[in-house]
Amino acid sequence: MINFAKTGSAIAVLLFVTTFTLAACTTTGMQRSENVQSSMKTVDDDIQDIVVQIESIGTSLNELTKPGQVDVKKAYDVFSNNVSKIAKMENDFSGHADEMTKNGKTYFQEWEKNNNQYDNPDIQRSSDERRAELGEIYDRIAENNKGVKEAFRIYVSDVNEIENYMSNDLTTKGITSIASLSDQTVRNGNMLKNELEKLQSAIEDARSEMTQTGISMN
Repeated sequence: MINFAKTGSAIAVLLFVTTFTLAACTTTGMQRSENVQSSMKTVDDDIQDIVVQIESIGTSLNELTKPGQVDVKKAYDVFSNNVSKIAKMENDFSGHADEMTKNGKTYFQEWEKNNNQYDNPDIQRSSDERRAELGEIYDRIAENNKGVKEAFRIYVSDVNEIENYMSNDLTTKGITSIASLSDQTVRNGNMLKNELEKLQSAIEDARSEMTQTGISMN
């Protein structure tokens, strides 16, 4: 005897799986474009906060190590508080940058896959030209992103180690002994900030281009 209850359940499951699979396969070019733009905005926002924090760390570290600092404990507390925020920012930035890279790769791979979908040669040519043009703009992101994550990681490690060192020896001699490294770390922070701003500029250019044109790969 056929168990209609079980058969009905099996059919329902099959229909659900089929529907889900079809939905997954029909992601539109517009959706992929929105994914890229969303991830770029997230990284753009990250960089704005990071740049401010690097400036705060540099200012507070210079204040702490300046000759004749009369309130070393207060200056150290300000520096330590600034340092405590940067590690999470670095971790978030790294994850968001990876997501942005993945979304961009998917976007252009799918566009390339559907490259010869038009019968009208003028539309095909327009699609090819826009893909190449936007791809060139987006490539600036990858170019400017080279080395940024590693430089950021090293910077965070350095400021944390300086903060830890000073927590154990907040004497005049202790601060003087690490002054040259502190100065170099501030300079490294400024260089990192400049590289992040270049990356941000590339991201904003790509975001502007995609927003203005309403790029789609349907």
